[in-house]
Amino acid sequence: MKKVLLLLLMAAMFIALPAVKSYALVTQDTTATAPPDDIVFTEVGSAQDSAANSLVKDSVKKDTVKVDKAAAVAKDAAPKQSLWVTFGLGLLAGIAAFFLPCIFPMVPLTVGFFTKRAESRAKGIRSAIIYGLSIIVIYVGLGVIITLIWGASALNEISTDGFFNIFIFLILIVFGVSFLGAFEITLPSSFVNKLDAKSDSKGLSGIFFMAATLAVVSFSCTGPLIGTSLVAINTDLLTPVVVMFGFSLSLAVIFTLFAIFPSLMTGLPKSGGWLNSIKVFLGFLELGLSLKFLSTADLAYHWGILDREIFLAIWIVLALILGVYLLGKIKFSHDSDLPYVSVPRLFIATATFVFAIYLIPGLWGAPLKAVSALVPPLSTQDFIIGQDSGSGAGQSTASNHPKRKYADFLHIPHNIDGFFDYEEALAYAREVKKPLFLDFTGHGCVNCREMEARVWSDPRVLKRLKEDYIVVSLYTDDKTDLPVAEQFESKILGTKVNTVGKKFKHLQAERFNTISQPYYVLLGTDEKELVSPPIGVEFDIDKYLQYLDKGLSKFAKK
Repeated sequence: MKKVLLLLLMAAMFIALPAVKSYALVTQDTTATAPPDDIVFTEVGSAQDSAANSLVKDSVKKDTVKVDKAAAVAKDAAPKQSLWVTFGLGLLAGIAAFFLPCIFPMVPLTVGFFTKRAESRAKGIRSAIIYGLSIIVIYVGLGVIITLIWGASALNEISTDGFFNIFIFLILIVFGVSFLGAFEITLPSSFVNKLDAKSDSKGLSGIFFMAATLAVVSFSCTGPLIGTSLVAINTDLLTPVVVMFGFSLSLAVIFTLFAIFPSLMTGLPKSGGWLNSIKVFLGFLELGLSLKFLSTADLAYHWGILDREIFLAIWIVLALILGVYLLGKIKFSHDSDLPYVSVPRLFIATATFVFAIYLIPGLWGAPLKAVSALVPPLSTQDFIIGQDSGSGAGQSTASNHPKRKYADFLHIPHNIDGFFDYEEALAYAREVKKPLFLDFTGHGCVNCREMEARVWSDPRVLKRLKEDYIVVSLYTDDKTDLPVAEQFESKILGTKVNTVGKKFKHLQAERFNTISQPYYVLLGTDEKELVSPPIGVEFDIDKYLQYLDKGLSKFAKK
C-alpha cells in the first residue's frame, strides 16, 4: 500500500507540474531580453513601471530611458512573488528526485554512514545537519556557476532565441529517452570513486564529500530534473540559484531526517520496479515538454515544421502510450513484471487517457483553453471546422482591404482584422478616427497565448477589440529579416535592428521603457497614452474591460 501511495503522490505532483509552470510564467516576463548594463527596464504593472511612465513627457523623441531612485528600489521588491513560485518548483523537483532509482537506494547508505560515525547523540545530530547543509551548498553552488557562465542576459534569451530553443529541445529529448531506459547519463567512474574515497575521512570534510558523492551518483536522475526545472520557466539572474536552493532543500531535509532518525527508514518501501515506473513517467513528461521549445523556434523562424495539429497529435500519442504503460501493457528494459494494476495506478492511467481524449477535438480547431499557453496558435492549423477555404469570417473581412504589411506570416487570433506594423496602423487609425490598441507580443510568449485564449475570447472584450479599437500586434521576437534600407543601430537595445522582432522591441523599449510581453497600450491618434500605465497580464476579464472602456472614454473626450 505504501508503494502505491508514493507512486500516486509523485504522479499527482508531476501531472500538476504544467499548472505550476503556467503560474510561474504568469508572475514573470515571458519574452524579456536583458538590455545593456546602463539601461534599466521595468516590469509590466509594477511600481517602478508606473514611476517610469510618469517621467515620460515626450516619448516619441526620447533616445534613452532612466528610472529614478524610487523606481530602482521598487525593482528589487517586484520579483519576489515569481521567485517564490520558482522556489516551489525546485522543491517539487527535489521531492520527485528522492523517489528516483538513483537516489532512493542511497538512504540506507546514508543511515549506515552516520550510524558508524555517531559517537554521541548530539554529535550525530550535528553531523546530520552539516550533511544537509553540504547538500544545499553543492547544488546552490552549481546554480551560481550556471549564472556566472551564462549570465542574466543569455539566460533571458532562451525564451525567444530560436537556435537555443532547438538546443533545449534536443537536451530534453536526450533526458526523456534516458528516463525511458535507453541509456544512463553518468559522470566518469574515476571521479565518483575519488569522491567516495574522500567521504571515508573523519571530520567535516568527510561529511561534505559524502554529500558530494550523493550529488554525483544521483546525477543521471537529478540532471534531467534540474535541467527541466531551469528551462521550464523563464530565467533571470536569480532563477538558477533559487531553483537549486529549492531542489537541494528538499533532498537535504529528507536525508537529514533519516540521518538523525534512522528508525524512519523502516517505514519506507523496498526499492523495486515502482521506482522505475516513476522514472518512465517523468521521461514521457520530458518528451512532451520538449515540443514547446521546438514550437517556439518554429514560430519565430516560420519553418512550418510543427503546426498545431502535428503538435497535438504527438501529445495525444504520448499520453496514450503512457496510459498503456501504466496499465502494464508495455514493458521497458528496466521494468519488473507487474502482477496486477493497483487502484492508484489505474486512476493515473485513466487521467492520461482523459487528457488524450481532451486533446483530440483540437485536431479540428477546438480552442483547448487548458493548454492554450503551451500549444502552437490556431493560425498554424491547416483545417478548422466552420472555416473552410472560402467562407471563414476572418477571410471575408480581410478581403475588403489591400494586404497589410507582414500579414503573410503573422496572425491575430479570433479573426480580429488588425495590423502588424505600427506606422501602417497609426495611419489607418487617423483615417477612421479610432484609438490604437498596441499588443506587444511574441511567438514564444506563453502569457500572450494565455491572454488571447482566456481574455480576448470573451465576447465583450472581443467586441471592443473588433469594433472600437485598431488592433496592432507587434511581435518582438520574430526573426524575419528587415530590408537593408530599414535596418538601423539601436542605442537603447545596444544592437543592430535587422529583424522585424527587433524593430518592435526597439519601439517598445524607446517609447514605453519596457521589453516585457504581453504589454497592452492604448494610444490616441496623437500617439499619446490614453491610460497610464499600460497593463500586462490581467486574467480578470472585468478589470481588462475597465481598462479598455477607460481608454475609449478618454479618446472620446479629445
